[in-house]
Amino acid sequence: MTKQQWLAAARLLLTSRLLDQIEETELVPAGKITYQFSARGHELAQILLAQQLAGPNDGATLYYRSRPFMLAAGLSIEEAFAGPMGLLASRNGGRDIGVVHNLPPRNGVTVMPTSGDVGAQYTPAVGWAQAAVYRSSVLKEKEWKTACSVALGGDASTATNGFWAALNIATTLSLPMMFFIEDNGYGISVPGEFQTPGGNIAKNLASFSKLVILDGDGADPEETSKLIEQAVKTLRKRTSPVLLRLRVPRLCGHSGADNQSYKAPERVEEEQGRDPLPRLRDFLAKKKYLSKKDWETLEQDVEKEVRATLENVLAGPDPDPATAKKYVFFDAEKPQKVGGILPEGISLPVGNDTALQEGPRMNLINAVRLTLERELGVNDRLLIFGEDVGVKGGVHGATVDLQVKFGQERVFDTSLSEEGIIGRSVGMAFAGLMPVPEIQFRKYADPATEQINDCGTIRWRTFGDFAAPVVVRIPVGYGKKTGDPWHSVSGEAIYAHTLGWRIAIPSNARDAVGLLRSALRGNDPTFFFEHRALLDTFPSRAPYPGDDYMVPFGKAAVVQEGTDATIVTWGEMVHRATEAVKDMEKSVEILDLRTIIPWDREAVLNSVKKTNRCLVLHEDTFTNGFGAEIAATIAQDVFRYLDAPVERLATADCPIPYNPGLMEAVVPSVDDIRARLERLIGF
Repeated sequence: MTKQQWLAAARLLLTSRLLDQIEETELVPAGKITYQFSARGHELAQILLAQQLAGPNDGATLYYRSRPFMLAAGLSIEEAFAGPMGLLASRNGGRDIGVVHNLPPRNGVTVMPTSGDVGAQYTPAVGWAQAAVYRSSVLKEKEWKTACSVALGGDASTATNGFWAALNIATTLSLPMMFFIEDNGYGISVPGEFQTPGGNIAKNLASFSKLVILDGDGADPEETSKLIEQAVKTLRKRTSPVLLRLRVPRLCGHSGADNQSYKAPERVEEEQGRDPLPRLRDFLAKKKYLSKKDWETLEQDVEKEVRATLENVLAGPDPDPATAKKYVFFDAEKPQKVGGILPEGISLPVGNDTALQEGPRMNLINAVRLTLERELGVNDRLLIFGEDVGVKGGVHGATVDLQVKFGQERVFDTSLSEEGIIGRSVGMAFAGLMPVPEIQFRKYADPATEQINDCGTIRWRTFGDFAAPVVVRIPVGYGKKTGDPWHSVSGEAIYAHTLGWRIAIPSNARDAVGLLRSALRGNDPTFFFEHRALLDTFPSRAPYPGDDYMVPFGKAAVVQEGTDATIVTWGEMVHRATEAVKDMEKSVEILDLRTIIPWDREAVLNSVKKTNRCLVLHEDTFTNGFGAEIAATIAQDVFRYLDAPVERLATADCPIPYNPGLMEAVVPSVDDIRARLERLIGF
């Protein structure tokens, strides 16, 4: 490091320390800050790391004690104060707690949106690293040739799913990612020995294949700088990932509400003796970079700057309450600065909603495969991956031969970790790719719940600056021959309640093409559900609608018109509804929603106004199923048009049984639908 870098590091450390002290002793007691997480003791290592990540395409994921890194990456003092105070000038516009950071590139590194979940930072970081390799080796973009990613985390985070998922991905693929572990010996009050055997993750991983292990004192300026420089150089050579464990003192409680009563006085004294601030002061004096007087002058300059900035921040405005609901989904008035292909000015062909009507009828799964193949050819940023999607072509056949045609860099298998699949997708999207992961069955997405929830709120949490447009394909529902509790879950209501995600559930091959293409050319995270009983069966077959056919989200299809009652449904139930009304001497209108986020309220309400009766039909369970939302909307908005109460028919509130007879007893049958319609119309 140069003299100027050391002097900059000293100013940043003093600034960070003063920010924490003012918050802890003044702003928290005054009620100006609700959540305060001090970084005292962690500052030096973070600052030196950020100074090394000056590459234009370096990426980093952080955690709640990472503000020193942010300051070195370009966060202003104004933003640093405004974040914990929830003011408009914060990086998230007052929407999130101030220690959950994000930052488009200023001093080189891009700081991907931080999660409030411990351990959730690791798999997005490994996704960025894989995207960096792809963009340099496949897309031949020279500016990505030495790009790397770093995930910062405390020692307690090494016990989480995310850490191990990312470690597995990074080492098996030899990705340029650093696990930057700041070991302060505690997870809140729990000693490190309860997080990892022996309390030293570096020692435990010493024999881990394809991983460079570095370990040292993160409060010693010279040792820390050498280790960080060695780690970053290793990443830029792209020979292996790195785990760098640095021992640091936590000179504060876990948060402002923690008095550290669980620490013995001797431990507190020992930690104070390892404070990196006086050690940096002494180191700079030894190097003759700063005399004692120079240090005092620097302290005074920092105090003056920070105090003046605080005065201005305290006079700053709160966010406008009218904006609180904005940016859950893409808003053309404020496109994201980071994430997906949009920020780089890449545009895809404009499709149309005119479907070809001729040609052989094809299965829904073949329609999905053809659409994926077409979009792989159109968009070289599109990558498809998941368990068994490569050589095997997917357990359902959706990716057959795609790896042969487009290469294993674009269509590839992953480890058996849904956390890793989805988290990796988020990091890839931040790095400008269009990830299309496959989860084999809806139930198996459960381990990725944390990443799914975080992904959906990224645009909102960053005040529109970041987004992660990914398309997650998941087969759902019961099978054509059998069910079971593990492979037959539909469960769309849960994801409908997961903020920021769009959800498509096609009932036929034509709509599958149009909806999937809209998702792949869209700008929001999207779930694309493929019903297992429709993948290769007669009811869903349709001619291929064309290479440019697109179906807009939120636009229902009228399967058949009617005047006596309306059935609102989606997915496989569309076909059971059609079969149920076939021999009835009544005129029944059937609406296929096609997407439930957003859902076509206008079409539903207009149909009910015409027929005056409605049956909401779905495969997800009855209680809190999405049909309840539709029924409530009808009752609220068109109650005066109803000639009968809104009926709901859904799967019973129990898992889908394995035995076919038991399965049919809980899933709405054609006879069930017909009987319920007759009761509704006869009311």
